[in-house]
Amino acid sequence: MGDYEAIVIGGGHAGIEAALALARLGAKSLLITQNPDNIGKMSCNPAIGGLAKGNLVREIDALGGQMGILADASSLQLRMLNLSRGAAVQAPRAQSDKALYSELARRSLEDQPNLSILMDTVVDIIPSSDGRRIEGVLTERGITIGAKVVVLTTGTFMEAKLFIGQWIGPGGRLGEPAAVGLGSALRSRGFPVDRMKTGTPARIAASSIDFSRLDVQQGETKPIFFSFLEKEYQRPNLPCYILWTSEKTHEVIRGGLDRSPLFSGQIVGKGPRYCPSIEDKVVRFPDRSKHQAFIEPEGQYTNEVYLNGLSSSLPEDVQLAFYHSLPGLENARIVRPAYAVEYDYLEAASLYASLESKLLSGLYVAGQTNGTSGYEEAAAQGLMAGINARRKLDGLEPVILSRDEAYIGVLIDDLVTLSPKEPYRMFTSRAERRLALRHDSADLRLTPLGISLGLVSEERKDKFEKRKNGIDEIQHLISSRRVRKADIDTIEALRPHLGESLEVALRDPFLGKVMDESASARDFMSRLIPEAKEYPESSTQTALLEARYKGYLEKESRIASRLDRSERLRIPSDFDYRAIPGLSKEAMEKLEAVKPLTLGQAARVTGVRKSDLALLYIVVSRGT
Repeated sequence: MGDYEAIVIGGGHAGIEAALALARLGAKSLLITQNPDNIGKMSCNPAIGGLAKGNLVREIDALGGQMGILADASSLQLRMLNLSRGAAVQAPRAQSDKALYSELARRSLEDQPNLSILMDTVVDIIPSSDGRRIEGVLTERGITIGAKVVVLTTGTFMEAKLFIGQWIGPGGRLGEPAAVGLGSALRSRGFPVDRMKTGTPARIAASSIDFSRLDVQQGETKPIFFSFLEKEYQRPNLPCYILWTSEKTHEVIRGGLDRSPLFSGQIVGKGPRYCPSIEDKVVRFPDRSKHQAFIEPEGQYTNEVYLNGLSSSLPEDVQLAFYHSLPGLENARIVRPAYAVEYDYLEAASLYASLESKLLSGLYVAGQTNGTSGYEEAAAQGLMAGINARRKLDGLEPVILSRDEAYIGVLIDDLVTLSPKEPYRMFTSRAERRLALRHDSADLRLTPLGISLGLVSEERKDKFEKRKNGIDEIQHLISSRRVRKADIDTIEALRPHLGESLEVALRDPFLGKVMDESASARDFMSRLIPEAKEYPESSTQTALLEARYKGYLEKESRIASRLDRSERLRIPSDFDYRAIPGLSKEAMEKLEAVKPLTLGQAARVTGVRKSDLALLYIVVSRGT
């Protein structure tokens, strides 16, 4: 094999973004994967986006990444979540055709100049003679391949084990081998390697389900996009279905706990707090008589459906029994059983904020290998690792996104600061400035950076400039208008604002209800400003949201500035968090474990909400 400037290990969502970023930035790159047929494969849920995760996808897209394009092109159903709540917590979510997503992901890599793909398994890294920098990798077939930078994105495959009841077997996904050797090699070289656990539900034959007994969850008919390119594809709009467990279900699960690897001690890795298995839910919440679950399509041309909310590692006979206790699933047939997977990961405290290893120069780590959970979190890290690996080759300073700039900045700061011991998942509550980090504003925040880096295509650049100009023009129209009597005749809620600036009037919560009930932002604006009909819906929506939440955005900015100063506000090492009335239990547990030295550090502890931080700020300030 010849040598390369960059090697990416793993063809999952992190590996895809890292490899594409490196190649698009001109690096001669090689992606090594155990099986090219599985590039971009969705190991768990057949969906992209969701609360906070949808924001990550839009940020990836704004920087010139691929995930948003793939999600749009492979969607089976699109929804905007939390429409009944504020813009800060709204986000797009797509049910995806898993086979099509993987096919399109592989094609994007194969069509990319400067990028090659090799089917093999990496079993070791090759450091320089002084042990300070990476020089290449060693594969299972004994091939040595040189590179100046390496991005490690092994996902759930490194030294991985599968668990179904008392059955244990090697594998990173059911039916796919584990990546054996690399985890042990990294341990022997002094890297902080530990174990984590995740799981996935069963796949059931759709033909064995009585859907007439289930509540239907339809997608939206109006266009929703992840990519700011806003390309419309001829895709189906397939329904999902809602079901609930019952006490009978829970009895069956409790009866099988003696054969559960989760409770027998066979699984030692820590599982995700926010996405527990159904047996974990039953044990942790004994007073709950039911739990919600969803049936989601896996693809347009498959009979398999996904049981979201019912991940498990119980024996197959117990799985089948509790499925049969669910309405509509009395005759359900399992195609693929639910299972847990335990795997090696590297503690993120050993990384710089660039995602480069502190132990070995030129080695970058991204995705579930860092202890995260989710396709979106993995892709975001992969993109940043690829960008910074390219900058390393060029002798340039790394790109570090701040928490004020992007959810990606929040994600990476949390990882390297806190080094989570359980799979990390992104939530809107983790971001101090979540209103400023809305999904619709991702391109305004990040596309100029993508352009400066050279990641943004001419097509995307032109689209961005037109959208930004449109937003500026609409904002000017809003700020230059006053509420007229004719406007009141059109929208009664404007009556208290006669003669007032339209920009100020738009902040009225009562008027906000009228906006939310309108068919679209453009429909609402055109009732007041006829020129708004000439602008795209997305531009009108962003301009309207900026005007509507201007006061909150300014307040959020002031709070952020105050919190910046709080980096210097120290917390005593013997501080009693239990003495703070109103502090959430999760925040109390996490703060006691981390023992942050400053209020700023406490703000970055996973699970500490803004409300918790405000209480802590008051108490600590009084003591200084």
